[in-house]
Amino acid sequence: MAYWLFKTEPETWGWEQQAKKGAPEEWNGVRNYQARNNMREMKLGELGFFYHSVKEKAVVGIVRVAALAHPDSTTDDPRWECVDVEAVRPFERPVTLEEIKANPRLKDMVLVNNSRLSVQPVTEAEWKIVCEMGGTEP
Repeated sequence: MAYWLFKTEPETWGWEQQAKKGAPEEWNGVRNYQARNNMREMKLGELGFFYHSVKEKAVVGIVRVAALAHPDSTTDDPRWECVDVEAVRPFERPVTLEEIKANPRLKDMVLVNNSRLSVQPVTEAEWKIVCEMGGTEP
C-alpha cells in the first residue's frame, strides 16, 4: 500500500468540512502535473495525511482514497483529474511542519524538501513516524 499527503488551505476546504461531509469528496482544483500524476497512481483504499497549509501548516487527519482518478469536475480541460477522498480519523494532536522538519528521521520527506507540492507521496516509514508524533494509530 502506498501513502500520500493532501495539502489544502483550511479556509477553502478544511478537516472539519471533510469530516462532516460523511461521504467521499473530490480532491479537485489541482493544477500541477506532478500532483495530478500522483493522484493517477493512487489505488482504492490507500491512506493519506490531510494537511492544513498556509497558516497552520500541520497534518490534522487521515483520509482514504475512495475513487480512482477521474476528470476534475471544476474544469472542462481534460488534462486535469482528481481522486475522491473520505475522512478516516482526525489526529489526536496536529503535527506541524516545524516538528516534521525538526525530526531527523523525516529529513528526506517530500514535504520537507518540496513543501509546495499539493499532493505528494509518503513512505511507509514516514507514515508511521508522523502518526506516532500525532498520537494517532497508523
